[in-house]
Amino acid sequence: MDKIRKSYIYALLAIFFWSTIPTAFKLALSELGVMPMLTIASLTSCLILFIILTTDGKITLLRLSTPRDLLNSAILGLVNPFLYYIILLNAYRLLPAQVAQPLNMIWPIILVFLSVPLLKQKIGLKSFVALFISFAGVYIISSQGKPFHPGNADLKGVLLATGSSFFWAFYFILNMRDRRDEAVKLFLNFLFGSIYLISATAIFGLWPVVVPTGGFIASVYIGLFEMGITFYFWLKALQLAKTTDKVSNLVYLAPFISLIFVHFILHEPVFYTTPAGLLLIISGIFMQNRKFKEL
Repeated sequence: MDKIRKSYIYALLAIFFWSTIPTAFKLALSELGVMPMLTIASLTSCLILFIILTTDGKITLLRLSTPRDLLNSAILGLVNPFLYYIILLNAYRLLPAQVAQPLNMIWPIILVFLSVPLLKQKIGLKSFVALFISFAGVYIISSQGKPFHPGNADLKGVLLATGSSFFWAFYFILNMRDRRDEAVKLFLNFLFGSIYLISATAIFGLWPVVVPTGGFIASVYIGLFEMGITFYFWLKALQLAKTTDKVSNLVYLAPFISLIFVHFILHEPVFYTTPAGLLLIISGIFMQNRKFKEL
């Protein structure tokens, strides 16, 4: 099998698993609180990433981490998984899965605007047009099938879902500046994130007396396929691709495929405004794509 075909197989596997995550979030949150659910997922991710490091012979790279590297990972772990997922999962508690997921997708647009103070980049009119188009998509999705009746969606949930994109964009910039191996960085980030989650859960007494089986299984699934092995598939896809652009663009299939799982497993009626808003958000991202690649 040639490299290009392998690249697409890895990419499609990653997209398939990412497409199931909004459904998994809702299933886990139906039985567990945000903090215990996220703690289980993060620890699962740590375990699978450690196995990947061992399998790929990268444990030596882990041992070579300097105090500065560990400090960087401690900061990154605070942003993601700790703050980012706490905000995102609270949005999922308040909104239908089909609404929460696409609202989080505007991070590439936010990334460009954050690059002004953080990377000293300049932005032009195209960026503002792209932002307007994407936020028009946010409004349409938030309307939940009633675009001419503002206020239909939970405002707090909408703010949390869109706000999480700021944290992901900020994390992306910080992570981009760190030149270490991606698998090593991700493992250490989730290791520190797990420490923060365990500490916060213990301090505030958020761990349940009994962990429901269904919630536990869904949380482990999220750790495996949102935060762990799917990352490995995606990284492999990019490494084997002739050019990363074609493979990277496939990721925009995920929110559309996820609607199938949301409808048939969670039994959410799919609002016509969801795919319409998604198309606007993705159009804004593609308009900004050239600037995004320069970052």
